Amino acid sequence: MINSWLPMPLNLTLSTDEVHIFLAHLDVSAAQLPQLAQTLSSDEQARAERFYFEQHRHRYIAGRGILRTILGRYLGIEPEKVQFAYSSRGKPMLVSSQFSFNLSHSENLALYAVTRDRLVGVDIEYMRPMSDLEQLAKRFFLPTESVVLRSLPPQQQAETFFRYWTCKEAYLKATGDGLSQLEQIEVSLTPEAPARLQTSTDWSLTEIVPADNYLAAVAVAGTGCHLQYWQYS
Repeated sequence: MINSWLPMPLNLTLSTDEVHIFLAHLDVSAAQLPQLAQTLSSDEQARAERFYFEQHRHRYIAGRGILRTILGRYLGIEPEKVQFAYSSRGKPMLVSSQFSFNLSHSENLALYAVTRDRLVGVDIEYMRPMSDLEQLAKRFFLPTESVVLRSLPPQQQAETFFRYWTCKEAYLKATGDGLSQLEQIEVSLTPEAPARLQTSTDWSLTEIVPADNYLAAVAVAGTGCHLQYWQYS
């Protein structure tokens, strides 16, 4: 079932037991794109210029500009004044702030997660046709997970593959580890039951269906989290 998304409020406040999830469309109007581009830092603008395809460049500008707009509302500052630092693996974070965030995009949709005093990771994937699904599962999934995948009818295998993938990647993005650790993260799921993170019991894992043909997941450090879903506009 596709999740319900409420309009994003102008004033954003966040308690320590809340996780705010934002869904945004990256194919913005010609009028919006220059406004978002003006909020980018010089290094972000330089990166945007390196995209070969115009569509990819525009989506990058929109994605970063929307991220800055969202975070600026929490911090009470203009989007262009939001300052980022980066981990050794390239994970972005806010400079001198109690807010944590993560973002992911696939095709024309982006997903953002914001928390307070908690690590958070998010992943969204467009469910494209996969000709090498079984080989990828052998490479990146645990043997028990591959067995579950192979036991399913063909029409359920692709969806289950992306459920595994988004859950694993959301957790690894939260911890800051790279995809090289993908096969070490154990996720338990079935077509009828929601995913559970077996690797650590100190994390909350939530699956999201943001739109038709998309799957996503959010991993948050700790338990007892309340998720709120906002539509960016």
